[in-house]
Amino acid sequence: MKSLLLCVLLWPLSVLATDAEMGDEPIEAVFRVGVLANHGVGEAKQRWQPMMNYLSDRVPGIRFEVEPLDFDAMREQLLDLRIQFIVTNPGQYLSLSNEMPLSWLATMRSRKHNGATYAIGSTIIVRSDSPVQHIEELEGARIVASDPQALGGYQATIGLLNRRGLDARNFFADVRFLGFPLEPLVYQVRDGMVDGAITPYCTLEEMVDSGLVRREDFRVLNSMRPEGYDCEISTSLYPNWSFAASDKVPARITQMVTKALFELPSDSEAAIRARTLGWTAPISQLTVIRLYEELLLHGNSTRPLELVRAWLKANLEYAISLVLILFAGMVYHLWLEYKFRQKSDSLIAAERTLRDRELMLERMQSAAILGEIGAGLAHELNQPIAAITQYSEGGLMALKQQDHASAELRLQAVEEVLGKINRQSMRAGAVVHRIRSLLRRRRARPEAVLMSSLLSEALALFQRSLEQQRVQVTLKQAGEERPLLGDAVGLSQLLVNLLKNALDAMEVRSEARQIDITLDFDASKPGSAARVRWLRLELLDNGSGLKAEAAELMLSFATTKDEGLGLGLAICRDVVNQHGGDIQLQNRQDGSGCRVTVWLPLLADDESV
Repeated sequence: MKSLLLCVLLWPLSVLATDAEMGDEPIEAVFRVGVLANHGVGEAKQRWQPMMNYLSDRVPGIRFEVEPLDFDAMREQLLDLRIQFIVTNPGQYLSLSNEMPLSWLATMRSRKHNGATYAIGSTIIVRSDSPVQHIEELEGARIVASDPQALGGYQATIGLLNRRGLDARNFFADVRFLGFPLEPLVYQVRDGMVDGAITPYCTLEEMVDSGLVRREDFRVLNSMRPEGYDCEISTSLYPNWSFAASDKVPARITQMVTKALFELPSDSEAAIRARTLGWTAPISQLTVIRLYEELLLHGNSTRPLELVRAWLKANLEYAISLVLILFAGMVYHLWLEYKFRQKSDSLIAAERTLRDRELMLERMQSAAILGEIGAGLAHELNQPIAAITQYSEGGLMALKQQDHASAELRLQAVEEVLGKINRQSMRAGAVVHRIRSLLRRRRARPEAVLMSSLLSEALALFQRSLEQQRVQVTLKQAGEERPLLGDAVGLSQLLVNLLKNALDAMEVRSEARQIDITLDFDASKPGSAARVRWLRLELLDNGSGLKAEAAELMLSFATTKDEGLGLGLAICRDVVNQHGGDIQLQNRQDGSGCRVTVWLPLLADDESV
């Protein structure tokens, strides 16, 4: 992502030459330079914008913009590639160079102190009437500073305390970091709100020159004025600000920027406004490195706990708000977890109830089937049992007629009788086997099924009822029969329930009762793919018709019969859906009665079971 952002930023550079050759105005690439806004954003822009204008003039096709920042914002924007150059103290430069590659281009020469390149340090100030005369007497005092990352505004003083053998971590009773701008540090001392302040080098003198404070109101602890320098200082001096570039900036650009910095005239507006005599080659950072080593040795470099404590003291309202937000988030999380568990328990209970009802439905389906086909079972079994009884009686009589026939004739008669008995017993066994198949749970594995065979078996079960009610059944078939892949037992249930419903609907009719059944193996289902072949099963009766909406009748336990269970059509709907088909119920338009249409997909020619 960062590489893509940089490519978008630097893309105009690649077209500068092309545009120039074509005679067009060159497209400017924009580079943003982050600078420390130690006296505020407005002052930083006034100080550094002329320097940006100077660089824009010296580097063709490039426009430089100033971006005033504090320490944290500079680090964040540099890592996100929102700025490409930085002007900062050497301490932060060293810290940032540990996180990403930086090119150190130049060191600034101060416009004061005869152009010195060592111009960063700490000045510790107290009120002029303060009883504190030495640094050691600040132990337990209340202090303000700019930022824990500020080299001159804090770290140099901590290094001084460590070198004097003082416990810098616990030396001050309270340290508050006020950030930028720096003026409030001096105001806090003037107004007696703190015991002292750690200010960057020359901050007090600059405020006096600007008429913001009076010099006689303050005193500098451990005051020193090195030869050739214009301000008082309390600590050692360190190298001045650095101008550095991200490693993502092309080398050609950094070379031109460096050359322009070195050639900056000391009397130019850019130099005067930036308070510099110019830029020089990068100078050694050894003193800063040794300071950081001392801070690490004494545990003062990063001190996360102290930094957090200082931030909490300076931002108590924000800290309380953050704690309240975290607490509210924790409560909300616990509430969500509670509701989730509650919903999970409800879902588990609902799933368990659903399973129990599905099992109950299956059992009631079997019971319903048994009730529906009981009459057919009795009729089917009565015939073979009666025949077996008659044949066995005839065989016994043939055996007793010893005087009137030879042994060979009697044996032949008995053999014929026993054959008839065997056939009738096989017939009875087939009836029982078919009924058991209907009452068993449906098989999970599908098989190739011939619908005409299932329909013949279903009609055989209702043969007696059809004869008793004098119902005439007509069966029509269109197209060549093709198998369908499905559950034979489930489809048998479908046919049995449809036939039973038709018979029940015609009980109130005294005239001719008629059931018309059509099996169409060349049907095309409206709205389906043309390549899918369907079986259309249509059953017409001239009974009483539907007494409620079809959708309502196909719900479980919905019935219009006094003794019905309300499962017949629900079973039909379930079976059809499991086979990927469709079932439609409606009253006939050409007379009284009901029309049931069932659509079931057939096996394709190239499909195998």
